[in-house]
Amino acid sequence: MPSILEALEQKYGESSTESEGSEDEGISVSIFVPCKSPRAVVPALLVLNDCDITTAGEKDALVDKCAGVEELDLAKNKLSDWPEVFGILQQMPRLKFVNLSFNVLRTPLPQVEVDRSMKWQELRNLVLNSTYVSWESVRDILDYLPGLEELHLSLNDYNDVCLHDDKTNCTCKDRENDNQSHQCRCQDYKQRHKHGMLRTLHFNGNPIENWQEIRKLGYAFPNLQTLVLADCPIKTLDVDLECDQVACNKNYERSESGPESSDKKDSPHDAFRCLKVLNLNSTRISTWGDIERLSKFPALECVRVQGCPLWETNEYTEHERRQLLVARLPNVTVLNGGAKITAEEREDSERAFIRYYMEKPESDRPERYCELVQIHGKLDPLVNVDLRPEKRVKVTFTCGSNSEVRMVDVYRTVADLKTKLEAFAGFSANKMRLFYVDQDMRENGPEEMKYPSKRLYSYNIRSGDEIIIDCKKETERY
Repeated sequence: MPSILEALEQKYGESSTESEGSEDEGISVSIFVPCKSPRAVVPALLVLNDCDITTAGEKDALVDKCAGVEELDLAKNKLSDWPEVFGILQQMPRLKFVNLSFNVLRTPLPQVEVDRSMKWQELRNLVLNSTYVSWESVRDILDYLPGLEELHLSLNDYNDVCLHDDKTNCTCKDRENDNQSHQCRCQDYKQRHKHGMLRTLHFNGNPIENWQEIRKLGYAFPNLQTLVLADCPIKTLDVDLECDQVACNKNYERSESGPESSDKKDSPHDAFRCLKVLNLNSTRISTWGDIERLSKFPALECVRVQGCPLWETNEYTEHERRQLLVARLPNVTVLNGGAKITAEEREDSERAFIRYYMEKPESDRPERYCELVQIHGKLDPLVNVDLRPEKRVKVTFTCGSNSEVRMVDVYRTVADLKTKLEAFAGFSANKMRLFYVDQDMRENGPEEMKYPSKRLYSYNIRSGDEIIIDCKKETERY
């Protein structure tokens, strides 16, 4: 299995300085390539994914080549030990981005002998998708990255969050039960092991179900602005499934202040005071109550919530669904990746929301309904306007000197109408020509009804119009 040095040599090789001659027309042409320093050979963006790399290689040679690397992509290699990873990173002090995805790094980091004073001050983005890195290792890694702003922990098979310190330091009652220790709610936990620089966290595809666990991410990263939870089987944002939903809603106070006091039940948003972007696509959110909880996040602006069980019903059209979402989320300005919600769209959605629930029993109306009635007042139901054409109209039929008024089905075709008029006209349908005369546009003359399969309503026929029947001449029949 190659080292990173061997992979570098295979990909970039050595610059050729030998002269090459051309035998064309007997003229020899020499090309001289100026010698470059070794560190100029390797670009600042170094991509070595899927190269079967397992080790770092000789350290001195590595630092000579890679000391200037700023972005490193080692995804889909065969790195399995943190000592080798740190052996690579220690030679690249200028790193800003590192991708280690799809390298299985289960080895606990505390076993790695690394200089604890070593810090990657410039590293801003770390990708650890599908590495199965332990929470213990994540905590230790963060100590080396004081400036980290974006972290990717997707597809790591996490069903809980353990970014807090040793559970023996926890003072809450859950500590007595090891099986529930990861659900600690005590205030001491909320204050420990914070990483204040992190702004973006990708947590897709982890089998985590409990929002109490998700909140721990907010406590660990108090300035988090973007959180991606797509494809996580989260069932609800309710932090206390045993309490009555109505009672819980009373505690969802939307505020810019600090976390709720300990005498109140925890809210789903107390750990996410700075969160602006939240992706809940393909989760298991199934109630409007969870959508309403999103409206209490104090800084939330952008939400994605598609592919959830809540939308599996055919009760709503796509347009109605968006209106009901917009009306329930007054704090959100961008919904499901669409354009920014305008003031006009919000007002239309809120009015549609009122009309949607005004016909339902009072017990089925959400709290948001009362809030919107206070803003827009009680609205009259929309008039149901049927824009379909009248099915039967009264038309005057004229054939020569004969004239007759008849009721006609406008969904009948021209060919069918000709058949019905044979007795009145005195000749067969295949000899017949029909001309439509609009009562308001007689000056434009009649319009021949040429197409047998065309339905009468397509001529906009109304009561009071006229149809003239004429017989084809002999030359017109053949």
